Amino acid sequence: MLKSLEPKVLEIVQDGTKSVDTRLGEICELLRSNIDYYDWVGFYFKNGDKEELKLGPYAGAPTDHTIIPFGKGICGQVAVSNENFVVPDVAAQDNYIACSITVKAEIVVPLFVNGENVGQIDIDSNTPDPFTAEDERFLEFINAEVAKIL
Repeated sequence: MLKSLEPKVLEIVQDGTKSVDTRLGEICELLRSNIDYYDWVGFYFKNGDKEELKLGPYAGAPTDHTIIPFGKGICGQVAVSNENFVVPDVAAQDNYIACSITVKAEIVVPLFVNGENVGQIDIDSNTPDPFTAEDERFLEFINAEVAKIL
């Protein structure tokens, strides 16, 4: 299922007639509307020289978490660790920042440009423990393609 979305992701990324933010928003919407356990999809990016992340394009319910300090929550931890973080059960994470009471699981994959962690893709799921290694590889593919247009 995930692999079948790769050509569409490439099509969106390579459409130079649209702004980067528009393309990122289209990717978020593509994932949210085609993968039933992707309930919120968004990009966070390093906020200038600050040790914090700023919310970029996303698809799903609005969130109050538009700024996340490095080290806080799952996204903030990935900003520091530079590693994928899969959370099968958010209730079991003591450093989890709740965006919605319906969220059961989360996956965050860092986005690198020239070896530097510049942001991440963040997926919230209302389904307990839905994420597999296939999700990680798929999101790594998306970030590698997005990195080419940043």
